[in-house]
Amino acid sequence: MSREKLSPIRLEGYQPLRDMVFDVLMSAIMQGQLSPGERLLEVQLADEMGVSRTPVREAIRRLELEGFVVMVPRKGAYVAGLSINDVEEVYEIRTVLETLAVRLAAQRMQPADYAQLDELSEKMRATWQEGNVDNWVSLDASFHELLYKFSRNERLVAMMNNIMEQLSRYRIISLANVEVRHNSLSEHQELIEALKRHDSEAAATAVAMHIENTKQSLINMLKAKFAAAEKH
Repeated sequence: MSREKLSPIRLEGYQPLRDMVFDVLMSAIMQGQLSPGERLLEVQLADEMGVSRTPVREAIRRLELEGFVVMVPRKGAYVAGLSINDVEEVYEIRTVLETLAVRLAAQRMQPADYAQLDELSEKMRATWQEGNVDNWVSLDASFHELLYKFSRNERLVAMMNNIMEQLSRYRIISLANVEVRHNSLSEHQELIEALKRHDSEAAATAVAMHIENTKQSLINMLKAKFAAAEKH
């Protein structure tokens, strides 16, 4: 079954071409347009995007370094697959860093910070009612990024940024589940209330439970996907 072709790149603004190509390929992987296990052919991708092979080659190398592409000797580059072990490892790291972030945030947040979380929470509630998954994914990412920011620990924020792209891939998959989105509303609210009380331990417990629920849902979805693939 053939996939939808990538859109041609428009040379606008001052962003380097190699970065534009990287963004297009990353987005295609995130959205599933380039599927796990799919071979990445430089000539074909360059033709689809209307660019030379050089920026495509550079983008693929960068994607390999970030774990989204695997190089198979004598065969070429392939979109990295998703495994339950990958999920476990990434979410272990996320749990440690994010619980630390909210513990710090509970003690360091300012009045204006709470207003930002409340405003974002209301937007997510409205998006839930609209059923707009793409907007929800974006707002959910913004919500958690604020938690890191409010820790007021720049090194912690930098560490979280190192795994944000991997988390983004998993977030898109898990939040396709309507139950996960619905549960997130109450889980986020419980976290916000703990932060407003300056209760570090309650905030850490709330975010750890939220992450665990999201992880388990994602693992269940992957298991179902693997089981369906085996039948075919």
